[in-house]
Amino acid sequence: MKKKILLFVVLISVSTTSMFSQKDKAYFKEYEPGYYQNFILKDVRNFKEKTKTNTKRKYLKMDQSDLQLPNDPSLYKTYWTEPTTSQGNTGTCWDFSTTSFYESEVYRMYGKHVKISEMYTAYWEYVEKAKRFIEERGNSNFSEGSEGNAVKRIYEKYGAIPRSLYDGLQNGRKYYSHADMYKEMNTFLKSLKKSNAWNEDFALNTIKSILNHYMGIPPTEFDFDGKQYTPKSFLKNYLKLNMDDYIDVLSYMQEPYWEKVEYKVPDNWWHSKDYYNVPLDVFMETWNYAIQNGYTMSIGGDVSEAGFSRKTNCAMIPDFDIPYDYINDYARQFRFSNKTTTDDHGMHCVGWYKAKDGKMWYLVKDSSSGSRNHTENEALFGYYFFRDDYVKLKMMDFAVHKDALKKYINRFK
Repeated sequence: MKKKILLFVVLISVSTTSMFSQKDKAYFKEYEPGYYQNFILKDVRNFKEKTKTNTKRKYLKMDQSDLQLPNDPSLYKTYWTEPTTSQGNTGTCWDFSTTSFYESEVYRMYGKHVKISEMYTAYWEYVEKAKRFIEERGNSNFSEGSEGNAVKRIYEKYGAIPRSLYDGLQNGRKYYSHADMYKEMNTFLKSLKKSNAWNEDFALNTIKSILNHYMGIPPTEFDFDGKQYTPKSFLKNYLKLNMDDYIDVLSYMQEPYWEKVEYKVPDNWWHSKDYYNVPLDVFMETWNYAIQNGYTMSIGGDVSEAGFSRKTNCAMIPDFDIPYDYINDYARQFRFSNKTTTDDHGMHCVGWYKAKDGKMWYLVKDSSSGSRNHTENEALFGYYFFRDDYVKLKMMDFAVHKDALKKYINRFK
């Protein structure tokens, strides 16, 4: 009996040793899609493609087809402007609209017809944005967008030049496109933030080299009308624009009225606090006084509304949004606060018309592609027609000569 037990123990020991001493083998195998990829995900993809193909995004729009609309510029009392110019594939509406405004100011005051370079301003605005991005260690907005009063700031620091001497178009291009240029600059600036390599001279020189490649090098001296200028002397001695004479009027309740405040939108990337904030009735009174007394205005606000028609180029507020007589400071602020009013677009208000029903309409010069869909109707090409309720609810600010606000300007602290 003892021998058998001993033999059993020996057998167990040998078997266990053999089991744990065995070496498993392994090999590398390329990934092969299985049931999940071949059946489940394939079904998901097919469904998405089918849904995408059969379902197009729809927008609720105001039906203006049966309305008698004043969408003919010949009906309007208008002021001189240069012909409408396309901003192409760029986010520089703020630049085109405000440059057009200053061109009209030069004509209003001095009778001079002059086309000012938008891209000279855009060039230096990109440099200033990059500079602040570096100073703030990446915590500053860098995009194509800006506000109209950026043009004033650039003029003060860098001056202005005629478009004939710097149009920013390279290699025979007809339309502007900043997509690749912006992508290259933005990628570079993001790399600085990732590497924490904040060498300002190196960074700004790189940004300028990108701008030079896509837009050309802006001149520092030039001849115009038989005289030699620098950009600053051109602003002072030829355009004769005193930038202290221009103000931006804003109306929103989230900041105190009768104070100069910050317009808190991403495109005000340098946090300008130079906006004259007034109640809505004063905003509209000043707007109407300006446009009926020889002034034009660079305007900014929302153009993505149900009452903004790309077929008629007319903008009004439908009563299913809010009835005409109900628009007030609260309705305006409510839409800005809940982000249904956004800072979409900059344009140039250049004329006015009073309809038979007593409502005011405004002729708006535009640089975007949306106002250029009507190639068969020259009257609509490059213009919009805004009814006063649309301005009252959806236009957030405007730039104008300070004399248009002279009735109220001494009320500001």
